[in-house]
This record gives sequence, C-alpha cells and structure tokens, in this order.
Amino acid sequence: MADDRLSVILSALADPTRRAILARLAEGEATVGELARPFEMSAPAVSRHLKVLERAGLIARGRAAQWRPCRLDPAPLREAWSWLDAYRRCWEDRFDRLEAYLAADPPQADAPTDD
Repeated sequence: MADDRLSVILSALADPTRRAILARLAEGEATVGELARPFEMSAPAVSRHLKVLERAGLIARGRAAQWRPCRLDPAPLREAWSWLDAYRRCWEDRFDRLEAYLAADPPQADAPTDD
C-alpha cells in the first residue's frame, strides 16, 4: 500500500466498520467500549480499527483519567473531499453534456430520401 497521506485516508475509509465508527464520532466523543457496543466484535478488534483511523489522522484520542475518549478530526475528510471533488465536477460536466445531447432533436432514422 502506498504511504502517501491520501492513500492512507482512503484506505481507512474503505472499511464499513471504520466508516460507522466515524459516523458515531460525528455525534461526539466516545470511548472504545462505547464504540464497540453496536458491533459484534471485541474491544481489542475495535481498537485495531481505531489505530487505522488514528494513523490516517481521522480521529484523535484524548485522556480523561483512565479513559481515552476518541473524537473525530474532520481535516483529513476535507483533504479527501477536495481530491474527489475534481472528479465530481468532471462527471457532472459529462452528465450535463449527455443530458443536452439526449434532449436535442434526435435524427430521423426512417426519413424518406429523395432518390
């Protein structure tokens, strides 16, 4: 796997469990136990997902007594979005051209010819 920042971010986002964890963290901080609760997996398994998200910069872990709450860091999401946005604009332009082409009067395939 490439070690460039965007590849690490997109790789972290590729897993549905990690995306669900990010969705939960978008609501506010949570501990590993709180994040593990909706999934049928152990806290150590969730911790491995959190390490991937942390390495990508998508989450940060704090320290509150014996707890280490996790929180979402949206900066890498903005980085991925800006890269993806160029492709979104490209596809929107293509779909706009296709729509205009399809809306134009179609040529008459069975039009009589003057022979």
